[in-house]
Amino acid sequence: MALAEMHTSDVTIEDHAHPLIVHVVRQFLPNKGGLEDVVANLCRQLLTRGYRVRVVTCNSLFSNPELELPASETIDGIEVVRIPWSGSSRYPLAPQVFKHLADADLVHVHAVDFFFDALAWGKLLHGRPMVATTHGGFFHTPKYASIKKVWFRTLTRISASAYERLICCSQSDERLFSGIAVSRTRLIENGADVSKFANCAALEARRRIVTIGRFSVNKRLERLLDVMRVLADRHPDWHLDIIGAVSDLDQPTLEREIAERNLGRHVSLHVAIDNCAIRNTIARASLFASASDYEGFGLVAIEAMSAGLLPVLNPNEAFKALSERHPHLMLADFSEPQTAAQALEIAFERLQIDGLAVREQLTRGAAEYAWDRVAQRYIDLYEEALSSTKAKPQPLRHRGQVA
Repeated sequence: MALAEMHTSDVTIEDHAHPLIVHVVRQFLPNKGGLEDVVANLCRQLLTRGYRVRVVTCNSLFSNPELELPASETIDGIEVVRIPWSGSSRYPLAPQVFKHLADADLVHVHAVDFFFDALAWGKLLHGRPMVATTHGGFFHTPKYASIKKVWFRTLTRISASAYERLICCSQSDERLFSGIAVSRTRLIENGADVSKFANCAALEARRRIVTIGRFSVNKRLERLLDVMRVLADRHPDWHLDIIGAVSDLDQPTLEREIAERNLGRHVSLHVAIDNCAIRNTIARASLFASASDYEGFGLVAIEAMSAGLLPVLNPNEAFKALSERHPHLMLADFSEPQTAAQALEIAFERLQIDGLAVREQLTRGAAEYAWDRVAQRYIDLYEEALSSTKAKPQPLRHRGQVA
């Protein structure tokens, strides 16, 4: 791709004083998920601090690739540019990303995928200083684990050398990526929108559980349903609300799993509902549960804490790290239905005995992840990265102009 092909949005001269951070991420709003929430919340915080932001992303949702989204729009003040893609949703090929970087003061790549590699190998083409946030790398499932490890130690190691900083959003990520970029890794745990569902869980203890997240294989919802079968046999009041959006599991599959366990009266499925509806659902519950095999950080558990829900979590690396910092969280092996069911019953009893004190611990712990605090850490790192490259903000160029 010739450098002269690069172009940017039209700008006004008044905008020149404010740095432009271009975020590159494979999925963004209106898609819902942890990665999308992190990028959107960070962008909103940057806007309030005088930064300009642009998000470059794929032009369709992976859950519905046939429906093409607008090529550009503004969402909550965020400039969103969408580009064509092909290939796998895990490694979407989207070379037009290079067209939207020419006026960037800094490029922030989210996750380790095509964009991470392509912008690293094409750095001589675009010439922009870059940082990346790992978001768990690509170890979301154990599938192809051996190939992934070889890829990580070779291609990912080489690509990582093009980034001024690698931002690790969990302690497990930091341990992993420090092995290939020890001097450039920084730990910035993800922020959470702790106001979104703030303190909205039921005030009295209820045998009602919420789980939130996209319908993905690694969430192991079938294990959570097995646990619900045990709980429902023990007490008829137990109920589970499954909230999320279709991913590599579709709605008919989940409905079939529920029916096969005869859980129609005990499980409700809420597909792609808005935050107001989620809040209303949480208001009827006391507990949060996740049987997930893998989480990049465990953002949804933080949001559950902010609501006053007591989380019972499968001990993956991210959830174990969270429980070390917040010992009031509970871990249980969801591959053992009886064990996990017992943990949920104990959690319910804790709330019956000392619910207000537990709620205070949960909401206070969640406040540590408020986005205003986390965003400042990102801004400090942006300034550090720009300073280390001796890069100064360049005058913005109008469409068709290049350096």
